[in-house]
Amino acid sequence: MQENQNQDTTSTSLPKEIWEKKLLENEKTASMAFSTQPPAEEPAPSKRTSHNTWATLLLITFIISACCGIYLTIHPAGLCEEPQAPATAPEEESSAAAALTEAFGKSSGKPGIAWIKVRGVIAQDSESGPFSRPSGAGAITKRIREASDEKNVKAIVLDINSPGGTVASVQNIYNELLRAKGKGKKIVALFRDVAASGGFYIAMAADQIVAEPGTITGSVGVIMQTGNVEGLFNKIGVKVTPITSGKYKDIGSAYRPMTDAEKALLQDMVDDTYTQFFAAVKAGRPQVKPEDLTEYTDGRVFTGQRAYNLGFIDKLGGEEEARLLAGELAGLKDPKILNQRSDSLRDFVFSFGSSFENQSIAKQLQSLATPSVAYLWIQ
Repeated sequence: MQENQNQDTTSTSLPKEIWEKKLLENEKTASMAFSTQPPAEEPAPSKRTSHNTWATLLLITFIISACCGIYLTIHPAGLCEEPQAPATAPEEESSAAAALTEAFGKSSGKPGIAWIKVRGVIAQDSESGPFSRPSGAGAITKRIREASDEKNVKAIVLDINSPGGTVASVQNIYNELLRAKGKGKKIVALFRDVAASGGFYIAMAADQIVAEPGTITGSVGVIMQTGNVEGLFNKIGVKVTPITSGKYKDIGSAYRPMTDAEKALLQDMVDDTYTQFFAAVKAGRPQVKPEDLTEYTDGRVFTGQRAYNLGFIDKLGGEEEARLLAGELAGLKDPKILNQRSDSLRDFVFSFGSSFENQSIAKQLQSLATPSVAYLWIQ
């Protein structure tokens, strides 16, 4: 019986040769499938693509945010814009909106004072880079004009730390201050370390002047300087031949000596600009004695204490005294500075680019090659 079952099983099984052939084919297929399988530790290509996409999106978002921040800093909102509510709005205004407005340095509609800084040599704005803030006479006059047009600005504090500047630039700021006074704004000038020559000139438009006892001020006068590089050019074999339409066209040239006639012409121009300076001091400081006015407007510098004794300034002190004095003149008990925070942020952002540009060799060479008449204290 058992032998019959073994015979039936053997008879129904595949032949041995065919069975071994199929077994080899199965082993070969299994080995090929195993060799084509990717390593477990290598991430899938789709995951790497997803990570790169997110990194790119984050980078683009950061760049757009940075550009928007720079644009808002360069083009801030108006100095002291009053919030305008729609006609159908309720009488009570949102306290949260008012708090946000005040936090970002914009006007909340309350009366206050504008604080405008004058720093360094006063000259017209030159070409500036993308990360520098215009700080020349044009930018200063623009801020004064904006402040004088705002109804809630009752006074302007002109914060001066300058040795002076070119004649036209100084007179531009001076005339803009007179226009602001004509619109009813009170002007207080604050002298810092130095407020000399042109820095002193623009303060003559102020109603009151505040300075520290150790402030260096004065230097009422005009200066014009020209260079001469003829000796240097002769040593290196360079000769400049000007072709002019008249004998005085290249007056002040650095490539030849100046004639006596040319010196007389330039001296006459300097005397004329000094007469304008003297007239501004006489009009702005009527309390100074005539003999002191004549003696102390010969170009000399003096301290804030001496200026106070002579009547060239009205009060000794710093920025707090200037703020309170401006409020007193404008009828404000505790005046708020309306533009201080926004200006501080912009000054911080643009201080880096401006510092590098001011040290450029091209600007230094340009200042040496171009003669200019200046209300400037030269150390």
